[in-house]
Amino acid sequence: MIENVTFEEIQIGQQASLSRRLTMSDIELFATVSGDINPAHLDEEYAADSQFHKVIGHGMWSGSLISAVLGTLLPGPGTIYMGQDLRFKRPVGLGDVITVTVTAKEKHAEKNIVVFDCVARNQDGKEVVSGLAEVIAPTRKVRRAAHELPQVQVIRHDGHDELLGKTETLPPVPTAVVHPCDESSLKGAVEAAEANLIDPVLIGPASKIKSVAEAHGLDISRYRIVDVAHSHASAETGVRLARSGECEAVMKGSLHTDELMAEVVRKETGLRTGRRLSHVFVMNVPTYPRTLLITDAAINIYPTLEDKVDIVQNAIDLAKVLGVETPRVAILSAVETVNPKIASTLEAAALCKMADRGQIKGGILDGPLAFDNAISLEAARTKGIVSEVAGQADVLLVPDLEAGNMLAKQLSFLANSDAAGIVLGARVPIILTSRADNVRTRLASCAVAVLAAAARRRGAATAAE
Repeated sequence: MIENVTFEEIQIGQQASLSRRLTMSDIELFATVSGDINPAHLDEEYAADSQFHKVIGHGMWSGSLISAVLGTLLPGPGTIYMGQDLRFKRPVGLGDVITVTVTAKEKHAEKNIVVFDCVARNQDGKEVVSGLAEVIAPTRKVRRAAHELPQVQVIRHDGHDELLGKTETLPPVPTAVVHPCDESSLKGAVEAAEANLIDPVLIGPASKIKSVAEAHGLDISRYRIVDVAHSHASAETGVRLARSGECEAVMKGSLHTDELMAEVVRKETGLRTGRRLSHVFVMNVPTYPRTLLITDAAINIYPTLEDKVDIVQNAIDLAKVLGVETPRVAILSAVETVNPKIASTLEAAALCKMADRGQIKGGILDGPLAFDNAISLEAARTKGIVSEVAGQADVLLVPDLEAGNMLAKQLSFLANSDAAGIVLGARVPIILTSRADNVRTRLASCAVAVLAAAARRRGAATAAE
């Protein structure tokens, strides 16, 4: 319950207090609500060179605790703030426990005004804030059930920023941009070029590409254009440039994915290798502590066991490129036990044994695992699952494209996840963008391709030695 103290009940010298520990979430939430994004509060590198040599809380965060005491404890509900005088004496750092105390100093009956001494002290008893508050105290007694506040979660979108940071020292990758004949695809290529991720070769009807650029204010004067008649010729030309080594990546434009991939997989002139092609979503999920790779959600509709060997290996290799030393692969199914009636559980068991025998290299595999067991240690413990993968998966291998596509989109639209996507298993990485992709997603997909291309170059150089 929450109950006030009326003007008549307040005694001079009467006190009320509350304590709160400052966390990074408090700082971020206060910055979000107030708009105060001073780097002294949010940027560790900047703060290290500041007067206090550390991240500090907003001064008014401490002031807001005074308001909390006055509004909920003394006088409590019905209080009207008239004025506040504060002096900030010491910074409040992360982890500091601040105790705020208000003490009734004066009462003025003509307008029911009460003046309070206010002081905030840290865990060492040192004053951080002091001052006076003037309020109109309530005259009517109020006692109500305390309002239950909504749960607040701080959702960060810096995972893709870290991904982009890994490309800063790498040169832009020559990229065949296939048929960028609408605003979305052409703008995506230009944005990636301006971010120094790719060096685009724009392939398609030159007049149409230039018309789109002019209509949407895009400067493409610095980029090479290969003039071809239509989308099929664009796909054929883009694959040829990649096959010859002139381009080190392929980026889909405004043609259908099937049209591009038909040229990619063509036996004589395509980009096939000994591996099956597969798509990997690189997901940065705000509620998950590591980057999550989901495969395959875009290329292989109903992959066989043999297909899944390549799909898993492609994902493991990409995870290593992204900095995961030993990727943990969770092979998903509806259950976590082998069930002869559920084919995906049998394939999961086979894949794990194949990994044990060295047929899949570089990662740790476990499955079948239900989704909750794959990403939640608590769920895994509850079911008694002892595993190096359960609860800490880096890669999720889905049973089929339908399951993978639904999972990736659920994470994007229900969990505020950032996604990037790339096709692996070809001679060069293939960037599949969508018209629905935002700038962050497009750039992140290009960044993954840049890192994959750089790894391919290193591998070729090592092989040559």
